[in-house]
Amino acid sequence: MYSAIALGSNMGDSQAILEAAIETLAQTPGIILKAKSHWYKTKAVGPPQPDYLNGCAILQVNILPQLLLEILLEIEKKFGRVRKERWGPRLLDLDLLLYDDLILDTPDLQIPHPRMHERAFVLVPLAEVAPDWIEPISGRKIKQLVKEVDCSEVHLLIGV
Repeated sequence: MYSAIALGSNMGDSQAILEAAIETLAQTPGIILKAKSHWYKTKAVGPPQPDYLNGCAILQVNILPQLLLEILLEIEKKFGRVRKERWGPRLLDLDLLLYDDLILDTPDLQIPHPRMHERAFVLVPLAEVAPDWIEPISGRKIKQLVKEVDCSEVHLLIGV
């Protein structure tokens, strides 16, 4: 099974946090890191706050989606994530975007991620590492979905 996740940070040394989160994922039993996008500087959504660094990763997994979500939440906690304010600033945000072609809607997990198709900060890095992945609800490739969002606030981080 393959899974796509989004990573973001806008507090602390965001680049170091994101790189360490990728390394943590790569060392987690049941997860093999298959691809990682570049990091992108993006404007924050929500209340006034610093810009984000965002990226995506493709994981090969042999664990169920609910367990993968629990692992992502534990990694967020390990890096000091405290959930206070919806769309507020954060040290680390890990979102489960896709899990093969699964469509899942439970109270604590929706796959595909319900707002993924609206967010350039997700689609730009995801299109870099998985352009031909078909989003199962729309039946369209990621490289098609990215063309339908405003990408003007998503900038490749230079010098990394």
